[in-house]
Amino acid sequence: MPTKSLDAASTATPTEAAQRFPTLMLAAGLSLGSAIALGLARFAYALLLPSMKLDLGWSFAQAGAMNTANALGYLLGALAYPRLARRWPAGVLFGAGCVATALLMAISGLLDDTHSLLVLRVITGVSSAAVFVSGGVLAARLASARPHDAGLVLGLYYGGTGWGIVASSVLVPLTIVNVVHGWQFAWFALAVACAAFSAIAIGAARKIESVHATGSSTAHASDTADAPRWPRFSPALAGYGLFGVGYIGYMTFIVALLRNAGMSAAVVTGFYLLLGVATVVSARLWSSLLDRMRGGHALAILNALLAVATLLPALFTQPWVAFVSGVLFGATFLSAVASTTAFVRHNLPASHWGKGISAFTIVFAFGQIVGPMIIGWVSDGAGLARGLVYSALLLAAGAVLAACQKPLRRA
Repeated sequence: MPTKSLDAASTATPTEAAQRFPTLMLAAGLSLGSAIALGLARFAYALLLPSMKLDLGWSFAQAGAMNTANALGYLLGALAYPRLARRWPAGVLFGAGCVATALLMAISGLLDDTHSLLVLRVITGVSSAAVFVSGGVLAARLASARPHDAGLVLGLYYGGTGWGIVASSVLVPLTIVNVVHGWQFAWFALAVACAAFSAIAIGAARKIESVHATGSSTAHASDTADAPRWPRFSPALAGYGLFGVGYIGYMTFIVALLRNAGMSAAVVTGFYLLLGVATVVSARLWSSLLDRMRGGHALAILNALLAVATLLPALFTQPWVAFVSGVLFGATFLSAVASTTAFVRHNLPASHWGKGISAFTIVFAFGQIVGPMIIGWVSDGAGLARGLVYSALLLAAGAVLAACQKPLRRA
């Protein structure tokens, strides 16, 4: 008997690997959607901020308002998603969002008026939300097809944001020209990157829709259990909202902090590149945590680590401390996002995944609306370092709240 079991295991391994590889490749392709929605459409702005702030004469509060505007659009998109999802499949919304975001990024390179840029950032936030939420639904569907790799699949999707950060860390410094409004060329370069990523991501989304549509419909039809009401997971929602406030303060102002501390453009580019690479590899790092922890403890652990990563550059200005902070932050922050989708998968029936992901996206967007303005206002009065201290404290508070979240149903 033992010999037969060993023989079966050895013969099953190549088959298992053959079945696993296409799933992980689809997740990797889909992840370029999150690279567009966050890595390029939102986080690349941190690299553009110093140049745009100097050229357009902004305060830190005004510079933060650009990301607040983007987060407002993101909130509107998340609020509209459940209604849109009743009319169009997730794959259609994903593709439309990708194309719209690429076009909007190109238009950003044509404008130099602050109010017009604010409006455009709102609209870009709406299209980004369509990409990110629908991509999360597709990733959850793909994860359910391979339960043993569910955490890795979700991590790959959300960690794809790192590809956008890596691309922007290379493209933006190369394309900002030292002339009036020279930052506009960087927006065009980012738009080209969005278009290239869209071609791959949309193809992956279509394959997931076609391959898993029938299984998904069956699961939805058979899963008639009532979804837990939102008050039952309010600690997780509150912890995630504070994550949104704290992390966006870091991602908006960290580059400005490092430049103000006298670090060279090469050091800042290296920092941002390392942050992006760490984001990509984070998928593997936290996959087992997302599979095991069914309550809010995964989010609590990740929020606590982010608080440490945010505090480091606020207290110490050495380049090596910045690199440690960037690696720790990059290896953690998108896994915090993935932890909420894992929570939805663990605790809600499949027919309510879209609503659950939208609920977390909405509180996330609220946090991102508040974050840049508050941290920017603090930074104007007390300095960027003090602003990041506030971000770290909010992340720590989010960790405490998330730790209070219990699983809503048994495994």
